[in-house]
Amino acid sequence: MPARERFACAAGDDDAFDYIVVGSGAGGGPLAANLARTGFRVLLLEAGGDEDSYDYQVPAFHARASEDPRYAWNFFVRHYADDDRQRRDDKFRPEQGGVLYPRAATLGGCTAHNAMILVYPHNSDWDGIAELTGDDSWRAETMRRYFERLERCEYDDRDPAARHGYRGWLTTNVVDPKIALKDAFVLRLVKGAVRESLRTLGNPITRLFGKLRTDLDPNDWRTVKDDVEGVCMTPLTTDRGRRVGSREYVQAVAAACPGNLVVRTHTLVTRVLLDDDNRATGVECLAGAHLYRADPGADSGDDSEPVRFNARREVILCAGAFNTPQLLKLSGIGPRAELERHGIPLRVDLPGVGENLQDRYEVTVVNRMRGNFLLMQDMQYRPPAPGEEPDPQFREWLDGKGPYTSNGAVVALLKRSTADKPEPDLFLFGLLGSFRGYYPGYSRDIAQGEDHFTWAVLKAHTHNRAGCVRLRSADPRDVPDIDFHYFNEGTDGGDDLAAVVEGVETVRRMADRAGDVIAEEIYPGREVADRAAVEAFIRDNAWGHHASCSCRMGPAGDAMAVVDSRFRVFGCSGLRVVDASVFPRIPGFFIVSAVYMISEKAADVIVEDAGVAARADA
Repeated sequence: MPARERFACAAGDDDAFDYIVVGSGAGGGPLAANLARTGFRVLLLEAGGDEDSYDYQVPAFHARASEDPRYAWNFFVRHYADDDRQRRDDKFRPEQGGVLYPRAATLGGCTAHNAMILVYPHNSDWDGIAELTGDDSWRAETMRRYFERLERCEYDDRDPAARHGYRGWLTTNVVDPKIALKDAFVLRLVKGAVRESLRTLGNPITRLFGKLRTDLDPNDWRTVKDDVEGVCMTPLTTDRGRRVGSREYVQAVAAACPGNLVVRTHTLVTRVLLDDDNRATGVECLAGAHLYRADPGADSGDDSEPVRFNARREVILCAGAFNTPQLLKLSGIGPRAELERHGIPLRVDLPGVGENLQDRYEVTVVNRMRGNFLLMQDMQYRPPAPGEEPDPQFREWLDGKGPYTSNGAVVALLKRSTADKPEPDLFLFGLLGSFRGYYPGYSRDIAQGEDHFTWAVLKAHTHNRAGCVRLRSADPRDVPDIDFHYFNEGTDGGDDLAAVVEGVETVRRMADRAGDVIAEEIYPGREVADRAAVEAFIRDNAWGHHASCSCRMGPAGDAMAVVDSRFRVFGCSGLRVVDASVFPRIPGFFIVSAVYMISEKAADVIVEDAGVAARADA
């Protein structure tokens, strides 16, 4: 359906920008599009360009996309302040002073390079915000309608009880399980996971074909409401075998509403402009490509063009958990002592800016198979070079079929780490190839693992609140200092570590049940056997990639809160934050679904505060 028909737009005012949205990822892109559809004139600013490469389009190439120099922002973060502890991690790069944390600078933000997994948050995530802020509009029952509004589900049987959405802008699918299960090795591994699920959870689901696509749906409202455990598929944001996300929605609305939505790429916002009353009036920017020093193509010079844009109504920061606190601080909004140290005039003393940084803990267990996966036979895991014959899987993908339509995950398990947990807190999933976390060149190693299988352990609802984002300097091109202060350097009290240990033990049991097709465990290796050794392995090698909570939401009396329940920055007017940084507690399991949902909610809140009628489909 043409964009003009699918996304109806109210007429806008061409004289000025009503709203400036900074960042085009899961928070900013949909928010800008929704405000434009309501009739406002919106400027969407993106530091990167707009890449439409095969690395972007092909789901199986997501690891390549995260290292694509055209739109990679390579942060190097600390897990520990202690140098000796940090060096125990093989992923640590002393020359960069940290561990690689891939981010994306392109239209669509990190939705342009993520693994496209869309798993619904826990209801406790929303109810917790409602209780913390006293704002019942955050209740889980109400928040579900935002998911229904944004989703365009193409994989279930449209049972109303599932509460999926079918007319939204974000297409969701699951890969046909028959693709993977044609491979005998994959079939054995999936059966091992199912048997372990039956043994430990009493899960009655044993079918591997037919209605598997909907019976094991983690986004079904009944699964969410009842906190169900068990084997599940992994819903993806794909359409006809191609990645979709924030970028496609922005492009569609910009085409349908050209007077309402203006997208400016290669524009690095350097600070928010505030008047004498601390009202946000616009932003100051540098125009040019590859300006930010997380960009592998950035240089040390500064010959960029300074630009200012004015907002008639509001400025909305959607730059993510690292860059939003950096921008606030560069604008004079943040902890007094830190700003004074860098010579930045203080406008609002907000000590919570850049604090409370949270993330998941993730580790993997990698097995070498007794032969190559049939699925990966002749697979090159890259687009063909000019004049080169594409591999068979790429030819299939061009028709929307085959293993390249998948992100590589073939089975997943929702599990409680202990029986007394109120909801599942472990997401365990198996994927083709060898994956040990993020380091320069990791995407190449994944592609070379045609006889490797990786079990990934992801711990939701971590308890560590000790992470921080601090300015390195007052130069807006510099990357901030980021330290997550893992495990006992932080505040988790040992609960997170125990949960990840249970995850490792579970995936090892699943591997044991497929032992006839597995040659050996190569990472961490079965010599890492007793509990103390497993704990040490996890402490030394865990990582995350869902940074959040660094500008957390809270009530007005909370000294460490940065925004209120309507996304407004305390101490300012006309300034909001709508991205992963606003969560008080990291939502489970894959954060992009929660960010998409708060983006939809923020659009409603902003329209309501503006005194304008909502769209008919809102």
